[in-house]
Amino acid sequence: MTDVPETKLLDRYREGDTSAFAELVRRHQGALLRHARSLLGAGSPCEDVVQDAFLKLAQQPPVLPLEPEGDSRPERAQLASWLHTVTRNLCMDALRSDTRRRQREQRAAAPEASEGGLAAVEAADTRAVVERQLGELPQDQREVLILRLLGEKSYREIAAITGRKIGTVGWLVSVGLKALSAQLAPVLQGIPSKREDRAVTGTRMGLGLVQGDLS
Repeated sequence: MTDVPETKLLDRYREGDTSAFAELVRRHQGALLRHARSLLGAGSPCEDVVQDAFLKLAQQPPVLPLEPEGDSRPERAQLASWLHTVTRNLCMDALRSDTRRRQREQRAAAPEASEGGLAAVEAADTRAVVERQLGELPQDQREVLILRLLGEKSYREIAAITGRKIGTVGWLVSVGLKALSAQLAPVLQGIPSKREDRAVTGTRMGLGLVQGDLS
């Protein structure tokens, strides 16, 4: 079955042949796991992400254009591209979900009566604002900033993951951070004076991971 074109494997799967789907998993699973680990790290639930990608394939298999007989490379590249896009999107979701989980844990662990606890809660709230505002950015800026802010990836790592040049990654990070800072400006306005210092600190902590990128 290793030489069967992937359009035919997908057709056979649609007709109920589970062995055809198993062959598609065999062909692409290793590369998808490497992709997920590059985004999430070795200790993260990469296997779950890849399983979810294959679940999407099982539920809504894409329709690939037919290729000339005997040449399955173009269609294989098309399916691989589709699977890697799905995997990347799932990894972005996982990074955002992990950030929200850590924010909830930080709130639960911080005693509300203490100054340090209040500052920690405000910092977590501000990081939630940062993450929410990321969703308002253009897709290319959002992707590199999620990798930089939440994934803590270097420019070189982001370039390898996204297929962009390092200079392009740096430009997208710079433009995206400026837009993000402008969106967060209202956080520093209209705050009662007794909380102003803590709010400023919280905002700086929310962006602290990449403050050096704007210097």
